[in-house]
Amino acid sequence: MHTAPNLYSALATAVLFLHAVFIVWVVFGSVFTRSRPILRRLHIISLLWGILTELMPWPCPLTLLENWLEQKAGVSPYQGGFLLHYLDKLVYPDISATALTVTGVLVCAFNLAIYGRRAWGILLTTNGGPESCSLNTGR
Repeated sequence: MHTAPNLYSALATAVLFLHAVFIVWVVFGSVFTRSRPILRRLHIISLLWGILTELMPWPCPLTLLENWLEQKAGVSPYQGGFLLHYLDKLVYPDISATALTVTGVLVCAFNLAIYGRRAWGILLTTNGGPESCSLNTGR
């Protein structure tokens, strides 16, 4: 049985949408995770994954799947990463891969800093404030 190229094209579009939603989740997820420990854990894992895929030579599985589906649909798949490909086309023409990597890592680090600040605030609140914190020697 021969699957129609339109099916592969539709699936590639669905993966593209899923990929975009995941990136929005990575960038803005900390807004939605307050008082939701399961979402918070998932977001922290997503942030770490985002940093690793930016810094390591690992291809993103969603990019690989999208490219495979596009190839099956008869479309020439793009080379490089998802962000570089689509941001270069849609938002920032001729953006360098280095600038995109640095920005992506900074966004993820900023989100992790938000979680660190929240955790620090909880630690201070549950331990009776900064006076009782073991890091404060009182000198």
